[in-house]
Amino acid sequence: MLIKFVILALLAAIIAALIFGGVYLVKDPSTSRRTARALSWRVGLQVLLILVLVLAFFMGWLQPHGVGG
Repeated sequence: MLIKFVILALLAAIIAALIFGGVYLVKDPSTSRRTARALSWRVGLQVLLILVLVLAFFMGWLQPHGVGG
């Protein structure tokens, strides 16, 4: 159950970083680096999420299920 909370928290952080990047893109002057920093955080969080998913799969914490039948 903890792994599902970690995955949801990472997804929420990725969405928040994307929103912040969009807001900074619209509001900040062109010399500000906050947009690039926010989007860099998003990419880093996505890499971390992929690593957590792979680790959880190989450790048996997440089990794939068949769809349909």
